[in-house]
Amino acid sequence: MTKIERFEDLQSWQKSRQLVNSIYDLTECQRFAKDFHLRGQIQDAAGSVMHNIAEGFDAGTNLEFIRFLKIARRSASEVQSELYLALDRNYINQNELDSAYNLATETKRLINGMITYLRKSKHSPDRSTT
Repeated sequence: MTKIERFEDLQSWQKSRQLVNSIYDLTECQRFAKDFHLRGQIQDAAGSVMHNIAEGFDAGTNLEFIRFLKIARRSASEVQSELYLALDRNYINQNELDSAYNLATETKRLINGMITYLRKSKHSPDRSTT
């Protein structure tokens, strides 16, 4: 078991950081950058994944942390949906969609694992976790 002392130690937060940076990279292309609404929406959703994991870590109780993790998971699903719109608008190609979509899926898998752990645990969110 690894001792988790900071939100930065969480694999789900680390993966969500990769996701948000991937989304920012995708939205820099000229056509995507001109769609201010979709660009802002997908960037906000990706950031929400990372930020809710961090905020939930310091929520104080496992139940409250789980609530934030569920919000983060929903935001990752929002990113996945918005990727399809970006593909449909020809802002990204299928390979770019697949790469970012898979990052979101992996992030959700890690979030789900953390939720499962917290539901079974009597520990506070900043105690030993896997």
